[in-house]
Amino acid sequence: MRFVHCLAPLVCASLLASVPAAASHLVTGNGFGFAVVSPQTATVSKFYAHPYSFVRPDLQNPLSEGVETANFIKELGWRGGSVKDASAEYEQDSQVIHARRSDGEGFFFMPFGLRQTALIVSWELGSAETRRGGLYVEWSRPVKSQRVVRMFGAEMHLLKFDGIEESLLLIPLGGKRAEPGQTGQILATSLAWALVSLERDSDLEQTARQINLWRAGLAPHALVKREIAEIERWRVKPAVQFASEKERHLWRQSEVMLRMAQSREPNRPGRNNNGLIVASLPDGVWFTPWVRDMAYAVVALARMGHQSEARAGLLAYFNAQPTGKMRTSTEDADYQISVVRYFGDGSEEPFFTQEGSTNIEFDDWGLALWVLGEYLRQYDDPTLLKVPTYRGRLYESARDYVVKPLLKNMEKYGQGSIVAADTSIWEERQKDKKHFAFTTAVAMVGLRSFAEVARHAGDESTRSEVLKQVALLEKGFSAAFVRDGKLHGTLEEGVKNDIDGALLPIINFDVVSDPAIVRDTVERMELLKVGSGGYRRVRSTYTDPAIFEYWYEKQEFLFVDFSLAEVYWRIGKNAEAAAILKRIVDKAAADHNLIPEMYVVVPCRLFPGEVGDPTGALPMVGYGAGEYILHVLEREELGRNP
Repeated sequence: MRFVHCLAPLVCASLLASVPAAASHLVTGNGFGFAVVSPQTATVSKFYAHPYSFVRPDLQNPLSEGVETANFIKELGWRGGSVKDASAEYEQDSQVIHARRSDGEGFFFMPFGLRQTALIVSWELGSAETRRGGLYVEWSRPVKSQRVVRMFGAEMHLLKFDGIEESLLLIPLGGKRAEPGQTGQILATSLAWALVSLERDSDLEQTARQINLWRAGLAPHALVKREIAEIERWRVKPAVQFASEKERHLWRQSEVMLRMAQSREPNRPGRNNNGLIVASLPDGVWFTPWVRDMAYAVVALARMGHQSEARAGLLAYFNAQPTGKMRTSTEDADYQISVVRYFGDGSEEPFFTQEGSTNIEFDDWGLALWVLGEYLRQYDDPTLLKVPTYRGRLYESARDYVVKPLLKNMEKYGQGSIVAADTSIWEERQKDKKHFAFTTAVAMVGLRSFAEVARHAGDESTRSEVLKQVALLEKGFSAAFVRDGKLHGTLEEGVKNDIDGALLPIINFDVVSDPAIVRDTVERMELLKVGSGGYRRVRSTYTDPAIFEYWYEKQEFLFVDFSLAEVYWRIGKNAEAAAILKRIVDKAAADHNLIPEMYVVVPCRLFPGEVGDPTGALPMVGYGAGEYILHVLEREELGRNP
């Protein structure tokens, strides 16, 4: 459960009339930063210096969200002429955003061909009348210094801002305009620019040279065409049959979303984040790397054929540092995989609330082992296990700092064992920790995967021990979570998790396969059905509308929808499965092929709009684009091998 108590002043005290939701914002990114574009105004509303929301921990406030990533822009667009029919959309399912207005059109994109935080902005005039206008920008912070730099035949501008560590280099990509620009508006002097974030001013000349080489003398429109062509070369031909053109476009856009969400910043002393993947793109509130969401994103990349990106994501788990911050809550076991998420610099963030407490999510460890097993199942990559990582070679790091800590945090139950109490998939409050079925289930999945990894490594003693522990978990799981012929979300009794959306992935992971138990679980999912047409996560027990979770747990959660649809495919309810997927695909097609965290069920200030509108963090990555791709791949596999 993702608590955001900083939003408490906005929480709904009573139901409000539904407010029509505006079209979702669009995001462009290249693994070094993000820019956000508003379709309503065809303008850039954010330009982030890094591909995550928080750069590093705040040493002055260790339980805070951390030091925020710099945002340079409040608004950037065209000023002049009449603004009518403003819109923006992704060009050919890429990260290139095509903005249109009645007085002209332009493009905003961050090129993957550059290894810098660089935003390309270009505009084309719609009529002679609009020539009196120009590109304009309102910076997010006051400019404290500005100087002109002349290089490579261009007049560049280096800006420094109050309260922002990074500098911003403005490089014109078009000829200088003869018309007088707006007073104080540098951008009005050209119709095309590269806006480049610099962490060190000493990088200025090298960066300008790289931009010049990348541009290769091409006009702005040619740069757009080249970028889209390069994206098409990067794509992997889908090994699936799509049910519709909408499905195909959503696949293509989701493929790019996964790429945008992955950090390409190189590791260096004090920053070890290369390959980490954020849970959502901005301005979704979760644009920070979560272990769990990232697992689904990496497996999606691996299964669809993007080996280099999947490998980078896997290595990121084992290079992130420092980790192991919560040893006092893990039986003094040192560990490598974070128990919650990461700051932008790759250091462990074992909390995300602002209530001064930490979380322990043991399911993260099982999921990371699942990712390792899935990657090696997809690719013959014998060198991977020998790659040096933060805690030694990858195989030994996984064995000694993931498997061993997981085994150390198991408890005897009946004739077997289960994983110790934690906050698990829905991220409960630590004070409300329980023994979750999902955590023990993914421990089994991850350890089974690692047994095969150990076989590849020639470590037969570890393989044998791991399989012995899996057998104990199987016995403990059945005793703890299957009671009276029903699958339960927690060992502890309670209406909240008695029927739980997290039971569905347990079935899809083949941990539970008894037809009667599966059928009963599916039937009881009706208790979680909501008025928008889908399913929420749990039967919430919160009674205080002054807290965020009261409203959050009332909304429809797409991860549960995808999971139920997959169960339906597995048990032969193909029509029901197809209906769930089609509804998600149709809604995404109407909203730039973006998949949100949730749909509105109970409208309020936190989650406004009509019932069924996208809400929550948007666009989602692992639980959105990744889940969709995995679902379509699984449908294809089940179709071949029912």
